[in-house]
Amino acid sequence: MNPAFWQGKRVFITGHTGFKGSWLCLWLHTLGAKVTGFALPAVQQSLFNQANVAASMNSLTGDVRDLLAFKTAMAATEPEIVIHMAAQALVRESYKDPVNTYTTNVLGTVNLFEAIKSTPSVRAVVNVTTDKCYENKEWIWAYRENEPLGGYDPYSCSKACSELVAASYRQSFFSAQHFDQHGVAIATARAGNVIGGGDYAMDRLIPDIVSSFASGKTVNIRYPQAIRPWQHVLEPLNGYLMLAQALFERGPEFAEPWNFGPHLEDAQPVEWIVRHMADLWAAQTGAQPAWQVEGGQHLHEAHTLRLDTSKAQSLLNWKPKLNIETVLDWVTQWYQGANQGQSARELTFKQIQSYQNLT
Repeated sequence: MNPAFWQGKRVFITGHTGFKGSWLCLWLHTLGAKVTGFALPAVQQSLFNQANVAASMNSLTGDVRDLLAFKTAMAATEPEIVIHMAAQALVRESYKDPVNTYTTNVLGTVNLFEAIKSTPSVRAVVNVTTDKCYENKEWIWAYRENEPLGGYDPYSCSKACSELVAASYRQSFFSAQHFDQHGVAIATARAGNVIGGGDYAMDRLIPDIVSSFASGKTVNIRYPQAIRPWQHVLEPLNGYLMLAQALFERGPEFAEPWNFGPHLEDAQPVEWIVRHMADLWAAQTGAQPAWQVEGGQHLHEAHTLRLDTSKAQSLLNWKPKLNIETVLDWVTQWYQGANQGQSARELTFKQIQSYQNLT
């Protein structure tokens, strides 16, 4: 990622009040970009509020399901680059409220492209989906961008639908053949299980671990042998920024799907993550946290999921910079620092700077 490229760029981010959106907005702020966000209000306990992200950007409240509000916000700010991150992003929540999941993740994507159609300033669009958009065959091999899309649960299915919506709009309204007329390049980004400081969402492993460890409670885990492509939040964000720059500078050549995930050996089972986090926590506090496998029946979730990132490494020159041990160390340091009263904003800026200094 070329930091100089982002100086003065007008960037429109949906879902900026979320965990990943907050990290991205703070990073773009350090790069000198002119950032506008469009999202629902942040929940009370959030990185967005904790780190006062709104002070670094133009923060607009809105719902991606509201097409008129979406169009109005984009027209007023005339962005050059759009990164669409607004989503209902939790598997278990999608079982509880599938209608909200589908309308947000599918109709929201449709509205995104309708708003872009009426905003001539837009040059590059990154539609962020998920590693779970693939038809999961529970095999040991990592999924590539040309694997079939699918989704057992409503969340995964809705994100596969978002991929199809993006492909349809790219072919129907923003084709490579007519790029000289519309000037818009669209790509989708599929990232692994993103973790980092400032995530407080329910039913996510790291927030559950940190909350329980900090309060001295036992952590309950549902699927100890489930394997996920864990990665620090800055890894895929770096990929999104590199992809957006490539789209802006080279257009349709990069207008396709892209995977961003960790090294294959860093895709570890849930139990491994919990044990390692417990050891890191104990090393800092002197008290060994407890955990247990939660009994009973649980909603279906994929067991094994790995991503093949050879395409991004070969063509974008992107690569994961952090191994899983370092990722968990950074996560633990962030939460323990915040729990001790350190500034969440400064903790985040410090890790962004440390990441940028890595080769």
